[in-house]
Amino acid sequence: MQVTNQTGDQHEIPTEGGKTNQYLLPFILITSLFFLWGMAHGLDGILIPHLKKACQLNNRESTLIDTSIYFAYFIMAIPSGMLIKRFGYKNSIITGLLVFAIGAFLFVPAANSRTYELFLFALFVIGCGLTILETSANPYAAILGPAESSSFRLNLAASFNGLAAMLGPILGGIFILSGINYTPAEMAAMSDTAKTAYLLEEASAVKLPYIILGSVLVLVAIIFYFMHLPSMKSKQTENEVKPGFFSVLKFSHLSWAVVAQFFYVGAQVCVTSFFVRVAQKEAGLDEKTAAYFLGIYGLLFMIGRFSGTFFLKFVKDYVLLSIYCIISALLCLVAIYGSGITVIYALGGLGFFMSIMFPTIFSLGLVGLKSNTETGSSWLVMSIVGGAILPYAMGTLIDMKHDDIQAGYIIPLICFVIILYFGVFGHKVKNSIS
Repeated sequence: MQVTNQTGDQHEIPTEGGKTNQYLLPFILITSLFFLWGMAHGLDGILIPHLKKACQLNNRESTLIDTSIYFAYFIMAIPSGMLIKRFGYKNSIITGLLVFAIGAFLFVPAANSRTYELFLFALFVIGCGLTILETSANPYAAILGPAESSSFRLNLAASFNGLAAMLGPILGGIFILSGINYTPAEMAAMSDTAKTAYLLEEASAVKLPYIILGSVLVLVAIIFYFMHLPSMKSKQTENEVKPGFFSVLKFSHLSWAVVAQFFYVGAQVCVTSFFVRVAQKEAGLDEKTAAYFLGIYGLLFMIGRFSGTFFLKFVKDYVLLSIYCIISALLCLVAIYGSGITVIYALGGLGFFMSIMFPTIFSLGLVGLKSNTETGSSWLVMSIVGGAILPYAMGTLIDMKHDDIQAGYIIPLICFVIILYFGVFGHKVKNSIS
């Protein structure tokens, strides 16, 4: 049996006895991957303030956590696609899970030695595993069944990513954050022995959660190894010319989508990376309560995914994207100039209005590409490197402003203005393959 997915690509779906295979269990397993990499990203917003404290870092240094993870996306995007072509979806997924697990287990020696560079290497390894998983699971979820329901499957799977975005910060706040914060004066008054013991205890708090996460990943990899997954093989349409890696950017809407995705991912990571710290500094919350509010942000993100999918039945995708960008820019202004708990409400609102941006930009960028979809997808995955660069810029700005975290939110504000341009003008298809 042959199906065509929403991007125009054709795939062979194996059949047995004239009947299409049942995809429910494979789809459940694929959906679990969305939840697992959502947990990894959900914990980032906890790791940044936690390791800033445990390893005694400034704001710019703490954002290297984001840089390590998201730079891996840039490095691994093309190799991940090659891995899928060479070994198939199933083997690629297993590889991604095991690489992800290795990175999680590396948190143990990093915590034991309180070595920030080793933490960064572990996070880079995790990022490599996540890239392989996302490059494999996103298209596989879309083609795992009838073409007409591919969008529904992808959005359903992505909703569990949103669930993890809510649970990750809450669980991280419970099991990683101690709630103990000393002022610089109090730290200076400590003896060297007491200070070392305190910092080691803080660093060690990450070990158990990441050991559990790594063990779950290995277990899921074993399940995938023994589970039969339908083989999906791409078929190129006859007489369709496939341009090179760089020449595909001649499609202006794809080029603008790559730019928009770069700034969207950067904006999202900026918002969550400093959420806990701004909640402590501006709203006067303790770090555990701040982590809870970050979990509420994740809840709003998940609700936004569901409601956005509903609204898209009645509103053009580029119109909804543009409206959400305007609202997000206004919420950034509240985060910059507001005070107290209002700032946290504004950041929570951003979770709702950012929720549809990634998949919407992704789909708009691939319109009309047909067999060039694979190359276009690689570019859009590589653009996730915005999450490595823009938070570093934000941390640098905050340090320059003498730890004025609110001032740093001008970075995501600029991002939303650029994405708005894509929603209004840049998405328009000026050249496509007929």
